[in-house]
Amino acid sequence: MSSPPGLTRRLTVVFTFALFLISTASVATSASLQGALTASPSSVSFGNIQVGSSLTRHEVLTNSGNATVAISKATVTGAGFRLSGLSLPLSLNKGQSVTFSILFTPKVLGSASGAIAVVSNASKPTLTIALAGSGIPAGGLTSSLTALNFGSVTIRTSKTLRATLTATVSSVRISSATSTSSEFSLGGLSLPTTIAAGQSVSFTLTFTPQTSGTASGIISFLSNAGNSPTVEALTGSGTAAPPHSVSLSWIASPSAVVGYNVYRSATSSGPYTKVNSALNASTSYIDTSVKGGVTYYYVSTAVAGSGVESKSSNQLRAVIPSP
Repeated sequence: MSSPPGLTRRLTVVFTFALFLISTASVATSASLQGALTASPSSVSFGNIQVGSSLTRHEVLTNSGNATVAISKATVTGAGFRLSGLSLPLSLNKGQSVTFSILFTPKVLGSASGAIAVVSNASKPTLTIALAGSGIPAGGLTSSLTALNFGSVTIRTSKTLRATLTATVSSVRISSATSTSSEFSLGGLSLPTTIAAGQSVSFTLTFTPQTSGTASGIISFLSNAGNSPTVEALTGSGTAAPPHSVSLSWIASPSAVVGYNVYRSATSSGPYTKVNSALNASTSYIDTSVKGGVTYYYVSTAVAGSGVESKSSNQLRAVIPSP
């Protein structure tokens, strides 16, 4: 039995529309299951780096799509650029990231450019990361005192002098400093430190002789300067500490006496210890047994012929210089 003409046309229109809806849904599902690889940062600039020095930057690759991304290869182009820390092949699940390093070590002066090409099965098969940097001349490190003589310094005491270090041409990073002699030491400089081009930092050099005689040493500053190490030649002479003594004198006793005794203490008001080995017949005494850096307290007494000893005199304080 045949259908009326009008009814046949309506069925054909409905059937065609249903096929169109199914095709659209299939395309949308396929697109949503692709991986996408992004780089942060999208380009890397190293700025100015001294020729022969290195700088490291870090790069992050992230799967921002909805399917696993398989990274098969990563290559770097450009003189002085190098990759590290990226072990391939590797796979990144949705939302997963990997971090690696980029090293720039310019060998020549001037601008340098390059790129990293990351190959994967992402929606964009090759991801390119632009690289740029510039090689500049190595800096120099100069000292205000390349040779220094401390002169004569009493042993076990110290003499300190001040000097400066200046960076020329480019900034200089001082990594460490060493001394060839324990009698010469460096101070006032926290290492490592970076000195900007044209700027200076101050430091101190100290000489502490341990024995008599001439001493010498070298302080070496290690840095990324073209003239590293920068050295300070140091000399000095250790001299023996001068002997110390205390000269005492007092007014003679109005009574008949046969001599005097001298007493000493390291604390005020005693207790005191007699320092003269025999009765002192005069009204003066020199104590040569004192030590540098100590304060002493003295009193004296008068002794009669019978051996009776008077009360102590007023206390006298003597400060011995160090050493």
